[in-house]
Amino acid sequence: MSYRMLQAAALGLGILTFQGAISPLHAETQSVTGALTGQLQPLAVHSLMLDIAKAGNTMVAVGERGHILRLSADATQWQQVVTPSQAQLTKVFFLDANHGWAVGHDATILATQDGGLSWQSQFGSPELARPLLDVWFADVKNGIAVGAYGLFLRTTDGGQSWQKEFHPELLSQDDADYLADLKQQDEEAYRAESDSILPHFNRVIALEDQRLLMVGELGMVAISEDGGRLWQRLEFIYDGSLFNAIEKDKQLYVFGLRGHAFSAPEDMSQWQEIKMPLESTLNAAAPVKGGLLLVGNGGAVIRLDNNLHAELVTQRRGENLSAVAVDPKGRLWIAGTKGLFELKQQ
Repeated sequence: MSYRMLQAAALGLGILTFQGAISPLHAETQSVTGALTGQLQPLAVHSLMLDIAKAGNTMVAVGERGHILRLSADATQWQQVVTPSQAQLTKVFFLDANHGWAVGHDATILATQDGGLSWQSQFGSPELARPLLDVWFADVKNGIAVGAYGLFLRTTDGGQSWQKEFHPELLSQDDADYLADLKQQDEEAYRAESDSILPHFNRVIALEDQRLLMVGELGMVAISEDGGRLWQRLEFIYDGSLFNAIEKDKQLYVFGLRGHAFSAPEDMSQWQEIKMPLESTLNAAAPVKGGLLLVGNGGAVIRLDNNLHAELVTQRRGENLSAVAVDPKGRLWIAGTKGLFELKQQ
């Protein structure tokens, strides 16, 4: 299987389910007519869910067909809310308890100003035929959304408008040289190649020192010191896909395809590969007491301690796990091919 085929499969990851009941969140939800009312489905909790995020004192999860679920106040059930899109949603981000954004296929961007109770469409472009895979905001006005084949969008007005950016500094040296030669020979071919030559941008996170860290395909690890306007691509010890990153106690961790995981101090002066108990692709991580909890394909749930020792906690065979998050009460929620479930901590 080619690298692009592997990545394409990864982009479609997840088929997530929740073993529980669904209930209407508010009376107005039931009064919506037409297609949006039809979106509210009793079995939505058994559908693909790809990400979970904390929104103040609750949690919000996103997934296929534009489904967005919100954890009830008593944390006993996940409740579906109406959204203006049926595009598969891949990531959700909350700046604070009220302001959040969700992104997904067809370059879809949705926004909420009430903690996920209601959502508005900000951007979408089916003709791009590529998904957004992450979104990050510095404040209520300034944010970026990134995705497949170098898709990079920026807003400076809270999402009322989004502008596409091209970041050639994130090209590999071989691709940069190729584009430079092509530009001299064929301007039209150069523009066409520029639109798809960049690697997939899989995750962007803000570090404690205010820099942004972005990881992606072909071992891409990049740092920005100005909110993502200019990036520095770092030399890295691995050339496979990296799907996520996390910082904990001034230590950085990046991980991805076939169980490859790496750690470095915050200055990223030296990366160290971490030996994993499985070769399953790793998709997400959350901080827990004494280390991290990682989840991935093949139902892998792995605990990584502060000494970089990894231990298999459990393996939910037949599932792919794509997200893990800690709720305000300290409980662990995981999204996987059999749904959203709580992982009881030992």
